[in-house]
Amino acid sequence: MPRVGLTPDSVVTHALGLIDEQGPEALTLAAVAARAGVATPSLYKHVTGGLAELRRLLAVRVTEELADRLAEAAVGRSGDDAVAAVLRAYTAYATEYPHRYNALPQAPQPDDELTRAAGRLVGVIIAVLREYGLDGSEAIHAARAVRSLAHGFASLSIGGAFQLAEDPAVTQDRLIGLLTGGLRVWPSS
Repeated sequence: MPRVGLTPDSVVTHALGLIDEQGPEALTLAAVAARAGVATPSLYKHVTGGLAELRRLLAVRVTEELADRLAEAAVGRSGDDAVAAVLRAYTAYATEYPHRYNALPQAPQPDDELTRAAGRLVGVIIAVLREYGLDGSEAIHAARAVRSLAHGFASLSIGGAFQLAEDPAVTQDRLIGLLTGGLRVWPSS
């Protein structure tokens, strides 16, 4: 009988807490079970595929969280302002939760639930690009440019790459200006 209050969602929450505190390398079923106050075999009632299933569920949750952050940042904004807000929100999420961010798969996975979450994330980016009149293939190319800038800046930020005295926020502002200027002259489909 599954422990009262323990669900696949709560197991993921325990796993995220573990990752946040100790990094993704600390993720084991035994560590998650200890955090949840259950025996390791009890987790299999909630995460039937073991550690691989738990990692998949974590990827879905983190992708959804990031999509939520980007969507929230974009609300009520358009054009350059929306792109800037999305890029800043992306970096803010990655720096707030560096271990979660590093646990995100960067390539498509053969998983319907993760594909839906990733599609929602990309959909937020494509939605903020509508103001530039981009659709079809050009919207995809532009979304890749936004994602590349977002991921690159976030990865370098959480990796501690920006050690010089100049403020990284100023660098990000300049990058955003380059990107939005480019989007305004982006070829249309």
